[in-house]
Amino acid sequence: MTMPSIIWGSPQWLAGAGLIIGVATVSLLWSYGRAHTTRSVKMAGALLKAAGFTALALSLLEPLLTGTRPRRGANAFVILADNSQSLLIRDGKDPQTRGDWVRNRLAKESSWKTRLGQDFDVRNYAFDSHLRAVDGFDTLTFDGTGTTLTSSLSALSKRFRGLPLAGVLLFTDGNRTDVGELDWPGLPPIYPVVPPAQGVAKDIGVANVSISQTNFESAPVVVRADVTATGFKGETIVAVVTDEADRDIERLEAKATGDAKPLNFRFQFRPERKGVSVYRVRAFAASDEKKTKQASKSESSEEQTLANNSRLIVVDQGSGPYRVLYVSGRPNWEFKFLRRALADDEQVELVGLIRIAKRQPKFDFRSARTSSASPLFDGFENPDADTAEPVDQPVLVRLGTRDEVELRDGFPKTADELYRYHAVVLDDVEAEFFTQDQLGLLRNFVSQRGGGLLMLGGPDSFADGKYDRNPVGELLPVYLNRPATIPALADHQLVLTREGWLQPWVRTRKTEEEERQRLATMPPFRTLSQVGTIKPGAAVLAQVRNATGDLAPALVAQQFGKGHVAALMIGDLWRWGLHRQDPAESDLERSWRQTVRWLVGDVPGQVEVNVHPKADSTAPAVVLTTRVRDAEYRPLDNAKVTFKISLPGGDDLTLDGEPDRNEAGAYTATYVTKQPGAYRVTTTANAPDGSTIGEKEAGWAAQPSADEFARLTPDREFLESIAAKTKGEVVDGDQLAPFVASLSSRHAPINEPWTSPLWHQPLYFLIAIVCLTAEWGVRRVNGLV
Repeated sequence: MTMPSIIWGSPQWLAGAGLIIGVATVSLLWSYGRAHTTRSVKMAGALLKAAGFTALALSLLEPLLTGTRPRRGANAFVILADNSQSLLIRDGKDPQTRGDWVRNRLAKESSWKTRLGQDFDVRNYAFDSHLRAVDGFDTLTFDGTGTTLTSSLSALSKRFRGLPLAGVLLFTDGNRTDVGELDWPGLPPIYPVVPPAQGVAKDIGVANVSISQTNFESAPVVVRADVTATGFKGETIVAVVTDEADRDIERLEAKATGDAKPLNFRFQFRPERKGVSVYRVRAFAASDEKKTKQASKSESSEEQTLANNSRLIVVDQGSGPYRVLYVSGRPNWEFKFLRRALADDEQVELVGLIRIAKRQPKFDFRSARTSSASPLFDGFENPDADTAEPVDQPVLVRLGTRDEVELRDGFPKTADELYRYHAVVLDDVEAEFFTQDQLGLLRNFVSQRGGGLLMLGGPDSFADGKYDRNPVGELLPVYLNRPATIPALADHQLVLTREGWLQPWVRTRKTEEEERQRLATMPPFRTLSQVGTIKPGAAVLAQVRNATGDLAPALVAQQFGKGHVAALMIGDLWRWGLHRQDPAESDLERSWRQTVRWLVGDVPGQVEVNVHPKADSTAPAVVLTTRVRDAEYRPLDNAKVTFKISLPGGDDLTLDGEPDRNEAGAYTATYVTKQPGAYRVTTTANAPDGSTIGEKEAGWAAQPSADEFARLTPDREFLESIAAKTKGEVVDGDQLAPFVASLSSRHAPINEPWTSPLWHQPLYFLIAIVCLTAEWGVRRVNGLV
């Protein structure tokens, strides 16, 4: 608000006015000093007459009121109305919708609109899924499929950038369906007008759905749904997950409590196939199940709306296959159980490189008749000397390779060869097995490529394998040059730490009680690699305890660069499988599968794609981003990227990816969703020579109606925050006329000065007359006349 001030129009009369006031003051003191009455009467009379004479004397100075006000017609003022479906909500049994309330306030014959047009250049806008200018508000139908409030305000600010915009009168319930932050300094004052809401009588809605995909085998996908149930106290609420064929996957029930707290449903299921799958979470009253089958039959249901009874979810189980390289310094039982565990996993390929004989020194004084082949092959038909395993090279066995070329020369020597794998498992193999270049390659495999690394305990692992001063030792989550904390030669019982209990891939049973029983019945382990303290940032997930109660780390993990590393100090994990009490028990196999999935789960490929909503968009748009890397996982800037989008109706379209200016190797495209449903996108990246680098699939769901009715009560708190941050205020819909009248005394971009003679105001002289009359009345009552 701009407050007026007083200035003097004729300051040259200041001496004369002072003389008059002085003479009047002396006369009053003399006359009232001789009066025979009480002191209070004398003071009251003198003050009243002094005030009257002072007002008359100051009129000689011509007092003027002055200030600033918005120049008429120079400033724009926007009326912005929400046209979304959420305004069709009725409160209780009220026959009038919130949209009817808004339409009545925006009627053409409104007096406040006439007054607003006298002072400002009024612009009319409406918004739902996008912002648009309108001639009037009589055509509001409230059929918009979204409330892009944030994007519309941002677009409005951009349209009036550099223009004098005095404010925005916003008619909405505040339930936005878009995301993003507003540019608060660039916004004019916002004055929200919120429809009144007494509460919805009956409604069930899926307010929020979250998905967590874990490596826990019995529940690789966990869906949590928050369901609101208003007006259904004591009734049974059903929540069900269905697949794309509308088949029930899982069904849960709960009793509605009647308070504002939503019901929480937790689903656990395994998708039938890898890749992108679409599911629907639906909630309804058990007594109203048939009526809620089709959202179009909402008139037959007791609920306020059926548009919020279901939500689509997109689950990406990965494209696979993920390749794991297992390197062992000797044949052992661990590879047998690991291979058995992964035999039926279609998404994981296990490749083994097992040394069955170490290399021997090659002496120059060998007899010429002595064979240069490894003695391991003595007694066999010796092949060609060029193909026989030499004595100074280890004898390696390759298992699970794709062809005869893979790993033919032993452990990979180049990044191109090693980066074909997603994870590496090192089992009882010393550091001297690798060259220095290979050790550095392993470090880069984790830090740059983003792969997973697991080292198992054994006589040639960790400090015993001389890893304390090489690149692999740097990335391990434990120090190797520190004293051990527990005797190695003892029976060790496995226990989980607090962090281990929180990691689903570390556990193998569904409940805590079952997991504790499993740990109590596990056989003790007798081989433990000695390590020192834990590195900063690493987490101890499991420990071993000996008979005296001493603890030592058994499983430690940490993030390293773009990848992650785990150290399992137990060297005889196979005892778990050999000493199982139940022959049908598969805890070890399950543990191996979960561990491998953790190793490969977040490892990036050469082509990665993600989908996210486009910020500051006045339409429901998504940004498709693909990141392309070369064989050594460096950003590739000269690739050709295409996006093939499968629409809900069955049609396809293709978009070309444009290089991102802010990120090397990233390519983007924007798509505006025009119909509700599930979308799938397959991105293909081609090298400059035309060869295909890779493909990747992703998906998203457009469900504007569910988003629109996710909340049925006006979001007054959000609108109050907008008003406060833009120096506006929330306006009562029944007080629009006084509010518009007050705009003439508020700040605007273009103002003009104004002055008004105070002594021309009737109130000014009325005050003087009232003071003199009151003084006469005081004298009259007290007999001083």
